Amino acid sequence: MSGFLMAAGRLGGIAALIALLVVLVKQLIVFVGFLMFALKAVIVIAFVALMLLIVITFLSARRRRRREADEI
Repeated sequence: MSGFLMAAGRLGGIAALIALLVVLVKQLIVFVGFLMFALKAVIVIAFVALMLLIVITFLSARRRRRREADEI
């Protein structure tokens, strides 16, 4: 009887370690997915900000040229 309990204890311990490893890998995959989404969002926000900066610079340069043309 004690041999059976020892074997069951060892197998149960191994099964528990495997289950914990599976859960850890799943959580790691979810975490990496979240990091990739956050990185993509930062890249998109940076691109939109860059385009906005280009448009603002273009419009301010155009306004400045019109003022210079009106002064002459």
